[in-house]
Amino acid sequence: MSRAWLRLRSVLPTRADVASMRRRPRRDLLAGATVAIVALPLALGFGISSGLGAAAGIATAVVAGAVAALCGGSNLQVSGPTGAMTVVLVPIVHQHGADGVLMVGLLAGLLLMVLAAGRAGRYMAYVPAPVVEGFTIGIAGVIALQQVPAALGVPVPDGDRVVLVAVQAVRDFAAAPDWVAVGLATGVAALMLAGARWRPSVPFSLLAVAAATGIAELARFDVARIGALPAGLPAPSLGFVDLAALPDLLAPAVAVAALAALESLLSATVADGMSVGQRHDPDKELFGQGLANVAAPLFGGVPATAAIARTAVNVRSGAVSRLAALSHAVILAVVVAAAASVVGRIPLAALAGVLLATAARMVEVGSVRAMLHATRSDAVVLVLTAAATLVLDLVQAVILGLVVAGALALRAVARNVRLDEVPLYDDIPAGHGEEERALLTSHVVAYRLDGPLFFAAAHRFLLELSEVADVRVVILRMSRVTTIDATGALVLKDAIERLERRHAVVVVSGLRGGHARPLDRLGVISRLRDQGRVFATTPEAIGYAHGLLAAGQSSR
Repeated sequence: MSRAWLRLRSVLPTRADVASMRRRPRRDLLAGATVAIVALPLALGFGISSGLGAAAGIATAVVAGAVAALCGGSNLQVSGPTGAMTVVLVPIVHQHGADGVLMVGLLAGLLLMVLAAGRAGRYMAYVPAPVVEGFTIGIAGVIALQQVPAALGVPVPDGDRVVLVAVQAVRDFAAAPDWVAVGLATGVAALMLAGARWRPSVPFSLLAVAAATGIAELARFDVARIGALPAGLPAPSLGFVDLAALPDLLAPAVAVAALAALESLLSATVADGMSVGQRHDPDKELFGQGLANVAAPLFGGVPATAAIARTAVNVRSGAVSRLAALSHAVILAVVVAAAASVVGRIPLAALAGVLLATAARMVEVGSVRAMLHATRSDAVVLVLTAAATLVLDLVQAVILGLVVAGALALRAVARNVRLDEVPLYDDIPAGHGEEERALLTSHVVAYRLDGPLFFAAAHRFLLELSEVADVRVVILRMSRVTTIDATGALVLKDAIERLERRHAVVVVSGLRGGHARPLDRLGVISRLRDQGRVFATTPEAIGYAHGLLAAGQSSR
């Protein structure tokens, strides 16, 4: 059996996945219904925020939700349109139109499947928590700013910079205030936030939207509404595919795929932590999300990811298998088909209130406060990532956060590299008299290298070692060196040559087998080994130094 086929089989659904859906179907169906109630207003709101409309949000929740539930790597994930993804899609809509968004979703799905084949899922573990937290804060800010026009009851100003659009919306509101829209948005958001504290298990988002819609209907308020919705999914079509636009859409597709991978794997990790005995397969999850994003555009849906908020509701509602997420998608399809005319009467301001409350609940204040007070580096990474998410592209913000976090981590590791002068007395082999011990301690100095000798720490090591003077033998004790890279090896070579130019004999002890390779490749140790100046232990090195000093004295 070929390796490619084995790799493909590893990310395809298994009989065990299907069998697990039969264990507690009643519990899963109840959880799925609960998630569907929560997901309906979110799917509508995120569809509108993306620029493709409420119907696109519903199509995404149904199609992508079902495909990801069946083929993903987690038993508990719920997928669909998310706030983070809508943030990325807004500028794509402005530049390439609705067909461009569908094309980007299809390309992103194919890229996710390639990432799954390349086993890229495991690298999610290397994203630092401050980057994730800053990213989440930034997304919450962008989602909130996106809702300002609808919450104020003004048309959405032109532009793809959310801060500028929100500012212009405030100006338009000041010129012609619409307090009805403000009241509906504020009331829905307040009811959701208060209800979540009072009864977390009750779907206050749907109750608040229903109440706002009822009030708007009874009072005959003149407010913008969702509008007509199709009573079902459209027929699948590839009419949006335009191969001539492929070069312009590849970069946005990479950004969408990167965001989908990041958010989906993060959501799966959160779901694992909330459950007992559940562990996701990251590569299988990427494959499932890829298939979901290939399928959704065929029905007019926007790119999808796993949704942390809906996944959390699913877990808290007692879901134990994929049946819960699958039934959530089916229930959404049935609700929209049976009540499309009613759903179309929902005020946009009410959905803006839902998303404002969702943005507020995305920020875990306690976690943010803890990270800001943990270390200065964590605080810098968190604040920088959050600010970059508001100002820049989301993927650029994550990359910037990772680069800064990596640089600060390297700086911290580099500071752990130590070069300490250590006394020789305890390591001098037995049998040496006091006169010989005095000779050794006055003419021989030993330095112990502790930690990684790599590019970030090599320069400081060179400066410290180059200050050694007035000795005849220098012993470099390297048993505590954890790693050596090419830069560290070359710096060590330079330091040895500087000491030798000052007529000091350099001896190496305790060199680990794994470190000998880069040193030999770069010619650092081979010459010393040929001259018999590389030893397994420090006492052996001291014995060699004693022989040199004794030979030097006898020749005088």
